Amino acid sequence: MSILNVEHLTHGFGDRAIFQDVSFRLLKGEHIGLIGANGEGKSTFMNIITGKLMPDEGQVEWAKNVRVGYLDQHTVLEKGMTIRQVLSSAFDFLFDMEKQMNDICDKMGTASEEELEQYMEDLGTIQDLLTMHDFYMIDAKVEEVARALGLLELSLDRDVSDLSGGQRTKVLLAKLLLEKPDILLLDEPTNYLDAEHIAWLKRYLNDYENAFILISHDIPFLNSVVNLIYHMDNQQLTRYVGDYDKFQEVYAMKKAQLEAAYNKQQKEIADLKDFVARNKARVSTRNMAMSRQKKLDKMDVIELAAEKPKPEFHFKEARTPGRYIFQTQDLVIGYEEPLSKPLNLEMERGQKIVLTGANGIGKTTLLKSILGLIPPLSGSVTQGDYLSIGYFEQEMSGDGSNTCIEEIWQEFPGYSQYEVRSALAKCGLTTKHIESLVKVLSGGEQAKVRLCKLINRETNVLLLDEPTNHLDVDAKDELKRALTAYKGSILMVCHEPEFYDGLATAVWDCTQFTTRLV
Repeated sequence: MSILNVEHLTHGFGDRAIFQDVSFRLLKGEHIGLIGANGEGKSTFMNIITGKLMPDEGQVEWAKNVRVGYLDQHTVLEKGMTIRQVLSSAFDFLFDMEKQMNDICDKMGTASEEELEQYMEDLGTIQDLLTMHDFYMIDAKVEEVARALGLLELSLDRDVSDLSGGQRTKVLLAKLLLEKPDILLLDEPTNYLDAEHIAWLKRYLNDYENAFILISHDIPFLNSVVNLIYHMDNQQLTRYVGDYDKFQEVYAMKKAQLEAAYNKQQKEIADLKDFVARNKARVSTRNMAMSRQKKLDKMDVIELAAEKPKPEFHFKEARTPGRYIFQTQDLVIGYEEPLSKPLNLEMERGQKIVLTGANGIGKTTLLKSILGLIPPLSGSVTQGDYLSIGYFEQEMSGDGSNTCIEEIWQEFPGYSQYEVRSALAKCGLTTKHIESLVKVLSGGEQAKVRLCKLINRETNVLLLDEPTNHLDVDAKDELKRALTAYKGSILMVCHEPEFYDGLATAVWDCTQFTTRLV
């Protein structure tokens, strides 16, 4: 049975086409991985099927009475709400029913006998629905799910605007789980999640009986939870049965077959054209030439899709720094409350260190404290000599109202327009991306703009906060190659072991430093 039907979907932004006559069906129990390079339109597709965006053409039709739960990578939690309030909002539809029930009770005092009978029937129906959805156990259910995702340690009365990126993702996941939707739509749910909670999400999705659509660039995670792949490429959506590895195998075979057919046809076209050119003027062979020309005119010409620009990251390197990059003396990090024990850490020139551990224990705070962006609660940080530091933040600062060109020009005012465009193109951005406003780009494209700033500045130390979030597979592979080749020092927060394996010279487990319960 079809849960979702998408027919002849066409959509674009300005003169940039995203989809061209795309059709899609979601069936009961399908676990779908929606993949494609950054900027191919995966999040746009999710926004269209959830009704947040209207397509230029085409139809989106859901089966009746289907409840859809959507975890959006750009969801903003409202300042002033506590974790408990956000989780309880999963039951808003039940609170609405309770209000409806109270309104009915108020009307019963002045109702006629006929109206009273109808009111009693409505009350019974609402009461049954409330009981069926565990309305009278909401607090217990909220605590149960909060415990499973490690949110109880944060205090459910904490303001959501104080949470880290990973903690916000966990709150949204918990809310989604409490809603018990018929269909899950998940847009990069593993971004900012630590290994423990990625494992929990993996178990949950494997046990999930209903259908889901998952966008993710985390290949091991994708392989472990999906049974179908939909590949978004060149404005089309193509279905493949199996996991990501199976998709790669079939896709490579189809691509090789298409290229062989293209080369064969191109040779045939060249031969026909050559024959026509040599024989159309001669009376004796004119008819044969015309026959071959007709064959040429009727031929369905095979076209190969234009190769996507692959990113090339080459970090510019500054002069060699002193022996020590930084040393800390009894450093206690945090804001109003300490997040760490007194830390005595040091990093030497040439080291490539990865910080791991659960969300909210202070990994980003440690980076910012070493940089001097946050004053320590006590103790001190001593930076080494001759440091040229490059810092990659988790999210883009600013409102995104600049174009990509303006964004790079502000950083490098001495660059010509040609140099700015070349720098962005080397990061895998097309002309249309380069001329777009930053805020209309996908998360992966925005990350490439930030990487463009980083690689064009001379550095000898890189502080990287979750640099792989949102990046597609090609960009991740190229970033790992570039960081491995980088002769400077690296201190990086990362939750993907397959990314830093073979790159890191040391891994620091921040759960050893923290004062938080994990």
